[in-house]
Amino acid sequence: MRKQEVQTGREAGQGHGTGSPAEQVKALMDLLSGKGSQGSQTPQALDKTPDSPLGPCSSDSMIQRHRKALLSKVAGGLQLAGPCHRLASLLLVEGLTDLQLREHDFTQVEATRGGGRPARTVALDRLFLPLSRVSVPPRVSITIGVAGMGKTTLVRHFVRLWAHGQVGKDFSLVLPLTFRDLNTHEKLCADRLICSIFPHIGEPSLAVAVPARALLILDGLDECRTPLDFSNTVACMDPKKEIPVDHLITNIIRGNLFPEVSIWITSRPSASGQIPGGLVDRMTEIRGFNEEEIKVCLEQMFPKDQALLGWVLSQVQADRALYLMCTVPAFCRLTGAALGHLWHSRTGPQDADLWPPRTLCELYSWYFRMALSGEGQEKGKASPRIEQVAHGGRKMVGTLGRLAFHGLLKKKYVFYEQDMKAFGVDLALLQGALCSCFLQREETLASSVAYCFTHLSLQEFVAAAYYYGASRRAIFDLFTESGVSWPRLGFLTHFRSAAQRAMQAEDGRLDVFLRFLSGLLSPRVNALLAGSLLAQGEHQAYRTQVAELLQGCLRPDAAVCARDINVLHCLHELQHRELVRSVEEAMESGALARLTGPPHHAALAYLLQVSDACAQEANLSLSLSQGVLQSLLPQLLYCRKLRLDTNQFQDPVMELLGSVLSGKDCRIQKISLAENQISNKGAKALARSLLVNRSLTSLDLHGNSIGPQGAKALADALKINRTLTSLSLQKNSIGPMGAQRMADALKQNRSLKELMLSSNSIGDGGSKALAEALKVNQGLESLDLQSNSISDAGVAALMGALCTNQTLLSLSLRENSISPEGGQAIAHALCTNSNLKNLDLTANLLHDQGAQAIAVAVRENRTLTSLHLQWNFIQASAAQALGQALQLNRSLSSLDLQENAIGDDGACAVAHALKVNTALTALYLQVASIGAPGAQVLGEALAVNRTLEILDLRGNAIGVSGAKALANALKVNSSLRRLNLQETSLGMGGAICVATALSGNHRLQHINLQGNHIGESGARMISEAIKTNAPTCTVEM
Repeated sequence: MRKQEVQTGREAGQGHGTGSPAEQVKALMDLLSGKGSQGSQTPQALDKTPDSPLGPCSSDSMIQRHRKALLSKVAGGLQLAGPCHRLASLLLVEGLTDLQLREHDFTQVEATRGGGRPARTVALDRLFLPLSRVSVPPRVSITIGVAGMGKTTLVRHFVRLWAHGQVGKDFSLVLPLTFRDLNTHEKLCADRLICSIFPHIGEPSLAVAVPARALLILDGLDECRTPLDFSNTVACMDPKKEIPVDHLITNIIRGNLFPEVSIWITSRPSASGQIPGGLVDRMTEIRGFNEEEIKVCLEQMFPKDQALLGWVLSQVQADRALYLMCTVPAFCRLTGAALGHLWHSRTGPQDADLWPPRTLCELYSWYFRMALSGEGQEKGKASPRIEQVAHGGRKMVGTLGRLAFHGLLKKKYVFYEQDMKAFGVDLALLQGALCSCFLQREETLASSVAYCFTHLSLQEFVAAAYYYGASRRAIFDLFTESGVSWPRLGFLTHFRSAAQRAMQAEDGRLDVFLRFLSGLLSPRVNALLAGSLLAQGEHQAYRTQVAELLQGCLRPDAAVCARDINVLHCLHELQHRELVRSVEEAMESGALARLTGPPHHAALAYLLQVSDACAQEANLSLSLSQGVLQSLLPQLLYCRKLRLDTNQFQDPVMELLGSVLSGKDCRIQKISLAENQISNKGAKALARSLLVNRSLTSLDLHGNSIGPQGAKALADALKINRTLTSLSLQKNSIGPMGAQRMADALKQNRSLKELMLSSNSIGDGGSKALAEALKVNQGLESLDLQSNSISDAGVAALMGALCTNQTLLSLSLRENSISPEGGQAIAHALCTNSNLKNLDLTANLLHDQGAQAIAVAVRENRTLTSLHLQWNFIQASAAQALGQALQLNRSLSSLDLQENAIGDDGACAVAHALKVNTALTALYLQVASIGAPGAQVLGEALAVNRTLEILDLRGNAIGVSGAKALANALKVNSSLRRLNLQETSLGMGGAICVATALSGNHRLQHINLQGNHIGESGARMISEAIKTNAPTCTVEM
């Protein structure tokens, strides 16, 4: 897009006007052309200029007439699910993606799963204002949206608000035109462009009194009869010269005509690509419905029938493909109408097996039946039987179908009376209720009449129905309008021709047409439309052959493209699901590696797009070769979460993935490449993509071999990247040098929240570098330094940083070499730091001295919620210190002391604390040398405690007496949810005690009694007893 330049002082003083020949100041076009010096004059000054034949009152009167005229045109133009909230702001986007330029609107919605690109928003009332103090207002703005998204509704809403003085207050004049208006003219000059369509403005001389800034709206570029050609259009600067309309529009956009007028164009995405990006100052996109707006839209359709509303909502939410398409407002309304008719018609036993609709063609078949019944057209009259209007339905398809079909071929979506006559359409037929459900008649601002299908998909459905019927008797290629072609006989021959044409159409404009054509062969659609649109059993014998023909369209040894995925959509419409089902089963069983054919690759790409499971996370671990991945690359762009672990991918694959992540279309948010064979070269390829990628938030590379050089490349990217929030580099041998590079990046990066560097041998040198970074970093929240040979020196540096750092919430230092001296440093930091919530010191060398120091700090600390001290050679004295700390601490919710020989004395100290502590919810005491005495005291504490939810005593020989004490506690305890008594020497007696006690406890959700020498028969008996006493509790025996 064209870059907005900073206004110079001279430009700011001149405003919009730059001066031009005086003889053109007499007309409205002179003003719109920016001639004279109006830009630097106030409206009042303009009214008093000597050249003006009118005073201020005349100017105001003309503008008021114009506002009233516009209000009368747009009144009632707002449809269901009005724009007030959704259209109050638009998404600011930076140009068009390849998907938007090349693919069908349905494909765009399906591939992106109904979601827009991450983007800033701009409020409607600021749409034409500068975005900053140093920028200028845009001259050419484009707003894009797929068919049915509400572009025309947006324009009408804006015009209505402007006429009421609520938006666009900088514009003294707003002139909304549609390409439906412009298509009625062969040639126009700039003078006539405005005055012929807005006669109420008056003579051109009236315009002299109008203030300088005006907005010209060109709505519906995709409906322009002739494509705009900016390369070969001759420049025209004469406002009185008549030129073809497409040349006129091209010159207006270029600024040769009306250079000072702001231009606002709306268009479907693919058509907007006609305008060179260098001419566009601002591009915005209309976002689709969210879940709540879909609900509101349907509520507006069924305000008085809650049962119907609930059923329609349940159908939309149950079918992911249907839900995604309902993010398009027009499709949502169409779906609501069809499902509403289905609800009212489902009492018929003959239709019991035909609902709810499973495919797009079935949904539109129900819509067709609704149109046949005249529902919603003549209220109060009984709907006629379908059999009575079968002839009308076929006549409608025959009348409009040829128009719709050839319109698709020519990219023609608006039709005029001459088009209707050319295709033999009876205009009287268009007044009927049946046609009104498919075709809408609109009087344009130029008082001409235009017709268009209610939604693009309805044009495609009617075109497919026409082709389906015409193929029975056609002897020439139906795609050749002249009828001159090699003879083509039989439905299968014509279907093959349609499939070939659809596969060859680079813009995908025949994709949905082919889906509908395939769907008309399905048994359910045939049953729905039999007698009205289709003959019973018509063409059903071709289903298997058509399925084979479609699969044969899938290209071998090529990347899976949108056309290939559309073939799978066609098979779905045909209700031929064997191919997709085989790939689904392979994904579930982890056997994808065995499916190597092109059809399987296409089916996998299709599932990545439509599967509920893949919508959450596309897990392709242990299943892909480089070749298969390469064929899927175009479709991986749109996966939100992608797992590619353990695929033996090497550096060349990273080059491919880097190209995907660098794409403007990329929607990948999380990608995992763990346990592959990626070296520094692969890491460099990924790092290059991070320099431009704006979607990725999580990158997992653990278990590779990127080394210090790979870490350096990623660190350099982090200095620029502003979207990545999580980076996992465990087990990558980055060493102290790699840690130093990451530390340098952290000093500049503000977006990274989580950094995992475990098992990288960074040592004390790397720790010190990271500590220096933590002193200045204000973004990192979680740092994992597990198993990195960090000793007391490194810990001291890190703890010194924690005394000043204000963002780190979680720190893992497990499996290092921290001694009691390091424990002292940790304790000092905990007394000072007020942000850290999770501290993991598992498997270090703290001993009692270090743990006691930490216990003293826990007394004072008010933020730490989780403390892991497992396997630190802690004994009773340290446990006693921790117990005393728990009596005062009010923040710690989880304490892990497993594999420390704290014994009964230590357990007693912790138990005493539980009697008064109200914060601890999880206590882990596995293999802690606790016997029956310790268990008894813990039981007494549980009888009093009301907050502990998890207690793990696995591997402690508490015996039967300990079990009885815990059982007595369970009878009265109301907080415990999980209890682990695995390998605690309970025996049959102890297990029975616990099982019996559960009859009075209805809160325990999980209990583990494994490894207690109960035997199979005893296990069955105890399991049954627990099921009887506590049916909601899960037991592991």
